[in-house]
Amino acid sequence: MRTPRHVLAACALLASLACGACAAAVEGGETNAALGVNPVARGAVAPVKATVTFGGDYRFDNGVVVSVSTPKSFRPSATAYPQSERAAAFEIVVRNDGAQPYRLSGFSVVATVAGTQAKQVVDATQGFSGIVEAGKDVPPARNVRMNLAFAVTPEPADLELTIRPEATSPVVVTYSGPA
Repeated sequence: MRTPRHVLAACALLASLACGACAAAVEGGETNAALGVNPVARGAVAPVKATVTFGGDYRFDNGVVVSVSTPKSFRPSATAYPQSERAAAFEIVVRNDGAQPYRLSGFSVVATVAGTQAKQVVDATQGFSGIVEAGKDVPPARNVRMNLAFAVTPEPADLELTIRPEATSPVVVTYSGPA
């Protein structure tokens, strides 16, 4: 019964890519996440872009805390889609410190390598199936761990992951560093 699991993984991937297109188009001022400066709380109307280095975490106003590991380079298997010489993998932890359940279906991740949007790699053989729990809610005080991978250039390059917790979020966070 592997087919339903693969179909679910493909649907989750398509949903995350569709949601991620919105996050890729967002531009705005930067804020210092380490100091907790949040222009939205000061009445800003334009989307705000916070920047964090890989390995750090960021807390959104709705209580969602996102942690992204440093990228780990690997060679995708022969069954991976799309095929690429090299990919960068991340463990992303989404923790709900809010009072209400968090709907994971609104979560989007967009990767760019050297300024060009990267494709998400689905490689079930190595444990990279996209956001497979996208249909679930994360209860308060609970978390979800996911492993995502993106195709990167054969040589090291600057990599950014832009994350938006929901389509209407006025704040996006970008994790950046070498990959």
